[in-house]
Amino acid sequence: MKQELLELIRTHAYRYSEDPFTLASGKQSRHYFNCKEITLVPDRLELLCKLIVEEHLSLCGISNPQAFGGLTMGADPICYGISFEFRKQKKNVFPLIVRKLSKDHGTKKLVEGAIKTVKNCVIVDDVITTGGSTIQAIRALRDSGIEVTQGICILDRQEGGMEAIREEGVQIFPIFKKSDFGNLEHE
Repeated sequence: MKQELLELIRTHAYRYSEDPFTLASGKQSRHYFNCKEITLVPDRLELLCKLIVEEHLSLCGISNPQAFGGLTMGADPICYGISFEFRKQKKNVFPLIVRKLSKDHGTKKLVEGAIKTVKNCVIVDDVITTGGSTIQAIRALRDSGIEVTQGICILDRQEGGMEAIREEGVQIFPIFKKSDFGNLEHE
């Protein structure tokens, strides 16, 4: 499954351009990984979440998770897909969605989901560059009373994000690192 996913990312999610892309972090890069090409395509998302639940979590030492959550929108489909994979095992593992900004009406919540039911959450992101989005989600979850000490992502771009997240007391376990893709074309 992991090799198949790597090839799907290489084929569908990776792009190179002489004109640099601006990343969510604000950094510029000629290499862009748009993992929405994985998470927003049903069969690819299913493969990803099956890999996470059946292999990746145990390799990372993550057992009996109560919830998976992260900043909308990168984490949303992954969290939902993981929850559905656990349902196949007759387990309820909840998705938690962290808004980028709190609602200005109603309860004004920043975190949506079963926050009164779960005590801890595995943080989720698709791609980590500087870690800013992941850290924003970690802090929002903690402010909601949820413990966050572990996380997963599809890809670590190896640009300092993992170290920044570790400083928040969270260990992230990427499925892939940028270096797993070998010498990317035009490096």
